Amino acid sequence: MHDYELRVFYEDTDLAGHVYYANYLCFIERARTEMLRSAGIRQSELRAEHGITFVVRRLTAEYNRGAYFDDMLRVRTRITTPGAVRLEMAQDIFRDDEHLFAARVGLVCVNARGRPDRMPDDVLAALGKFVSDDPA
Repeated sequence: MHDYELRVFYEDTDLAGHVYYANYLCFIERARTEMLRSAGIRQSELRAEHGITFVVRRLTAEYNRGAYFDDMLRVRTRITTPGAVRLEMAQDIFRDDEHLFAARVGLVCVNARGRPDRMPDDVLAALGKFVSDDPA
Protein backbone atom coordinates (compact mmCIF):
# COMPACT_ATOMS: atom_id res chain seq x y z
CA MET A 1 0.00 0.00 0.00
CA HIS A 2 1.00 3.58 -0.49
CA ASP A 3 -0.15 6.58 1.57
CA TYR A 4 -0.14 10.13 0.23
CA GLU A 5 -1.02 13.10 2.42
CA LEU A 6 -2.45 16.39 1.23
CA ARG A 7 -4.09 19.48 2.64
CA VAL A 8 -7.38 20.80 1.27
CA PHE A 9 -6.92 24.29 -0.12
CA TYR A 10 -9.62 26.91 -0.58
CA GLU A 11 -9.48 26.36 -4.36
CA ASP A 12 -10.49 22.70 -3.78
CA THR A 13 -13.84 23.68 -2.25
CA ASP A 14 -17.24 24.64 -3.60
CA LEU A 15 -19.60 27.45 -2.58
CA ALA A 16 -20.79 25.42 0.43
CA GLY A 17 -17.22 24.92 1.68
CA HIS A 18 -17.04 21.20 0.84
CA VAL A 19 -14.37 19.71 -1.37
CA TYR A 20 -15.85 19.86 -4.87
CA TYR A 21 -16.69 16.30 -5.94
CA ALA A 22 -14.42 16.25 -9.02
CA ASN A 23 -11.41 17.27 -6.94
CA TYR A 24 -11.42 13.88 -5.22
CA LEU A 25 -10.45 12.48 -8.63
CA CYS A 26 -7.55 14.95 -8.77
CA PHE A 27 -6.46 13.85 -5.30
CA ILE A 28 -6.39 10.17 -6.26
CA GLU A 29 -4.57 10.98 -9.52
CA ARG A 30 -1.83 12.74 -7.53
CA ALA A 31 -1.63 9.77 -5.17
CA ARG A 32 -1.18 7.32 -8.07
CA THR A 33 1.59 9.49 -9.50
CA GLU A 34 3.36 9.67 -6.13
CA MET A 35 2.99 5.91 -5.66
CA LEU A 36 4.76 5.38 -8.99
CA ARG A 37 7.48 7.89 -8.05
CA SER A 38 8.06 6.14 -4.74
CA ALA A 39 8.71 2.94 -6.73
CA GLY A 40 11.24 4.77 -8.94
CA ILE A 41 8.85 5.00 -11.90
CA ARG A 42 8.65 8.35 -13.70
CA GLN A 43 5.75 8.54 -16.12
CA SER A 44 7.57 10.99 -18.37
CA GLU A 45 10.47 8.53 -18.67
CA LEU A 46 8.11 5.65 -19.42
CA ARG A 47 6.71 7.64 -22.31
CA ALA A 48 10.08 8.86 -23.59
CA GLU A 49 11.97 5.56 -23.22
CA HIS A 50 9.28 2.93 -23.76
CA GLY A 51 6.51 4.83 -25.55
CA ILE A 52 3.91 3.78 -22.98
CA THR A 53 1.55 5.57 -20.62
CA PHE A 54 -1.16 4.60 -18.16
CA VAL A 55 -4.75 5.58 -18.87
CA VAL A 56 -7.85 5.21 -16.76
CA ARG A 57 -10.24 2.73 -18.36
CA ARG A 58 -12.81 2.49 -15.61
CA LEU A 59 -13.54 4.27 -12.34
CA THR A 60 -16.23 3.90 -9.71
CA ALA A 61 -16.51 6.33 -6.84
CA GLU A 62 -18.37 6.40 -3.56
CA TYR A 63 -18.61 9.58 -1.54
CA ASN A 64 -19.15 8.77 2.15
CA ARG A 65 -18.47 12.07 3.93
CA GLY A 66 -17.32 15.54 2.97
CA ALA A 67 -13.91 17.08 3.39
CA TYR A 68 -13.44 20.79 4.06
CA PHE A 69 -10.97 23.62 3.66
CA ASP A 70 -7.74 23.05 5.62
CA ASP A 71 -8.43 19.35 6.33
CA MET A 72 -5.43 17.04 6.18
CA LEU A 73 -6.31 14.00 4.08
CA ARG A 74 -4.59 10.68 3.46
CA VAL A 75 -5.04 8.84 0.18
CA ARG A 76 -4.33 5.13 0.50
CA THR A 77 -3.60 3.36 -2.79
CA ARG A 78 -3.18 -0.34 -3.34
CA ILE A 79 -3.12 -2.57 -6.38
CA THR A 80 -5.80 -5.22 -6.01
CA THR A 81 -5.33 -6.98 -9.34
CA PRO A 82 -1.88 -6.77 -10.94
CA GLY A 83 -1.33 -7.52 -14.59
CA ALA A 84 1.20 -6.90 -17.34
CA VAL A 85 -1.23 -4.70 -19.29
CA ARG A 86 -4.06 -3.86 -16.86
CA LEU A 87 -4.07 -2.93 -13.19
CA GLU A 88 -6.97 -2.64 -10.80
CA MET A 89 -6.49 -0.29 -7.86
CA ALA A 90 -8.38 0.63 -4.74
CA GLN A 91 -7.97 4.20 -3.57
CA ASP A 92 -9.47 5.46 -0.34
CA ILE A 93 -9.39 8.91 1.21
CA PHE A 94 -9.36 9.38 4.98
CA ARG A 95 -9.44 12.29 7.39
CA ASP A 96 -7.73 10.80 10.43
CA ASP A 97 -9.53 7.43 10.70
CA GLU A 98 -12.73 8.62 9.02
CA HIS A 99 -13.29 7.06 5.59
CA LEU A 100 -14.47 9.84 3.26
CA PHE A 101 -14.17 8.47 -0.26
CA ALA A 102 -13.61 5.17 -2.05
CA ALA A 103 -12.62 4.67 -5.68
CA ARG A 104 -11.91 1.58 -7.70
CA VAL A 105 -9.77 2.38 -10.72
CA GLY A 106 -8.93 0.25 -13.74
CA LEU A 107 -5.76 1.33 -15.55
CA VAL A 108 -4.42 0.16 -18.88
CA CYS A 109 -0.88 0.50 -20.16
CA VAL A 110 -1.05 1.84 -23.74
CA ASN A 111 1.50 2.55 -26.45
CA ALA A 112 1.87 5.71 -28.54
CA ARG A 113 -0.95 4.51 -30.84
CA GLY A 114 -3.28 4.21 -27.86
CA ARG A 115 -3.34 0.41 -28.03
CA PRO A 116 -2.93 -1.79 -24.95
CA ASP A 117 0.69 -2.79 -24.48
CA ARG A 118 2.73 -4.73 -21.93
CA MET A 119 4.59 -2.92 -19.16
CA PRO A 120 8.33 -3.47 -18.98
CA ASP A 121 9.17 -6.27 -16.53
CA ASP A 122 11.07 -3.90 -14.21
CA VAL A 123 8.02 -1.64 -13.93
CA LEU A 124 5.75 -4.57 -13.18
CA ALA A 125 8.20 -5.82 -10.55
CA ALA A 126 8.47 -2.37 -8.94
CA LEU A 127 4.69 -2.18 -8.62
CA GLY A 128 4.61 -5.54 -6.86
CA LYS A 129 5.19 -3.97 -3.45
CA PHE A 130 1.82 -2.20 -3.70
CA VAL A 131 -0.23 -5.34 -4.36
CA SER A 132 -2.66 -6.04 -1.55
CA ASP A 133 -6.16 -7.36 -1.16
CA ASP A 134 -6.25 -6.11 2.44
CA PRO A 135 -8.83 -3.30 2.66
CA ALA A 136 -7.11 -1.64 5.65
